[in-house]
Amino acid sequence: MKKLFAFIILFLSIQLQSQTFIKFNGATALVGIPNVGVETSIGEKTTFSFDVMASFWKSFNGNNPMEFYTFTPEVRYHFKEKYNGFYIGGHIGPDFYQLQKWNYWDTNKYEHGFGYRIGVTVGYNIKLNDKFLLDIFAGGGWHQGFYHGYYNDGTPGRYETAEHWNKSGEWLPYRGGVMISYKLN
Repeated sequence: MKKLFAFIILFLSIQLQSQTFIKFNGATALVGIPNVGVETSIGEKTTFSFDVMASFWKSFNGNNPMEFYTFTPEVRYHFKEKYNGFYIGGHIGPDFYQLQKWNYWDTNKYEHGFGYRIGVTVGYNIKLNDKFLLDIFAGGGWHQGFYHGYYNDGTPGRYETAEHWNKSGEWLPYRGGVMISYKLN
C-alpha cells in the first residue's frame, strides 16, 4: 500500500501542469497520521485536489486497532481567486480500515472493511510567498461502510451476524487540518 501511495503522488506530480502544489498536512502529522496531496488548476476559479491519508497504527493501546487509508479526489471552487481566500469543495472517495468505531471505544469489538465518503470541504488559503501557502480546511459528509465485526480480546468469530457484509452509514466530520503547500511550477 505504501508503494502504491508513493507511485500515485509521483505520477500526479509529474503529469499535472500549471499552478500545481504538493501538500502535507502538518496537523495530522503531529499524531503520526500522514496526509499528503496534490492540487492543480482546472479553471479560472476551480482546482482539482487529490489527497491520501493513512494511519499505520496497529493500535493506540495494544488492543484497539486504528489503521485506515482514505483517498479523496475533490473539485474546489475559490470565491476570490485560486489559492487565495475562501473555497468550498465537493468530494467522493473510498476508504479501507481496520479500526474501532467511535461508538465501540468502551467495548472489545472492532471493524474490518471498506467504504466510501461523499461530502464537502470548506477552507481558506493563505499565501505566504510565491512558492508556499497554508490551506486551513475542515470537511465531512456521509460515510457508508461495509465491514465484518470482530472481537479484539481473542474471542473467535464475528460479533455481528450479517451474511455477507454488515453495513453502517453515518454523517461524520472526517477531514481537516493545515496543509503546508509548495508550488511546483
